[in-house]
Amino acid sequence: MVGIKDVAKLAGVSVSTVSNVLNNKKNVSDETREKIIKICKELSYQPNAAGKSLKSGKNDTILFNFSDFDRSFYLKIINGISDYVNNNDFDLIICTDKSCEKYMNNSLTGGSIILDKKMQDDTLIRIASENYPIVVLDRIMNNPYIKSVVVNNYDPMFEMIQGVIDRGYRSFGFVGGPEETADNKERYRAFRDALEVNHIQFLQKSYFAGNYREKSGYNAAKILMLSRELPDCLVCANDNMAIGAMKAFQENGIRVPEDIAVTGFDNCDLAEAMGLTTVSIPNYERGYIAARYLIENIRGQRNVETFKISAKIIFRSSVGIKK
Repeated sequence: MVGIKDVAKLAGVSVSTVSNVLNNKKNVSDETREKIIKICKELSYQPNAAGKSLKSGKNDTILFNFSDFDRSFYLKIINGISDYVNNNDFDLIICTDKSCEKYMNNSLTGGSIILDKKMQDDTLIRIASENYPIVVLDRIMNNPYIKSVVVNNYDPMFEMIQGVIDRGYRSFGFVGGPEETADNKERYRAFRDALEVNHIQFLQKSYFAGNYREKSGYNAAKILMLSRELPDCLVCANDNMAIGAMKAFQENGIRVPEDIAVTGFDNCDLAEAMGLTTVSIPNYERGYIAARYLIENIRGQRNVETFKISAKIIFRSSVGIKK
């Protein structure tokens, strides 16, 4: 692989002189500049992302940060991001957890899309700037350099629970995700509001804390089965937990929906096969929109107003008609 040292050696100049030419600095003679450019073309030498960003003043690489390989919807989001990035001649870096922070500077990337609850708000506020815009997918932030692209969790959750109530269900359990996440808070609030509007009491003992993974839904269902009486319906804050709960019920001879109905949220790949009633989130579009807004902000088209994505309810066999 040809490097900047090879170019410098053939041109008979220092590496810093080659760098100055690539960065379009004026402190190099026209003769030397032309010589270096000619050698770069002959060797098909391309500067790295950092070099290109210094030359143009803008970095054409963006970063996507997420934290959980266990959830299949990430792949759809990545596909959406990748398609928009490729169509606009940008490059994409994907990383997870704490390792991403070292890439969040303008010498390496021009901006970031963040979907990681472990990345603290104060860290994002410290990093975001006019020259380094950020798009967040998992929270709403009021910052002049941070754009929030979030799912409208409240309306479809409320409507789904209303639909379940309209089908005759009157007692409920709830399996929540990580309690600090905005998604879980909004979904749980919609669930409680729908019950309240219909004058249905909800006991806190019927709330089970999960972590959005299948095993936590499985464990919640196992605990629920220890009680004397099952609720009419178990509402889960995402599909993975709902699928875990359905597997636990099936192992113990409890029928869905005859003995207990189950709902999820996300419409993951297994939801249709399991007959799971859920809310479908357009994750490919979510990634595509996030990439579009980030690149527009990198290019100076400032837009940091919160964008809410609509989701739709899909009723399947996991909810029937309660007699």
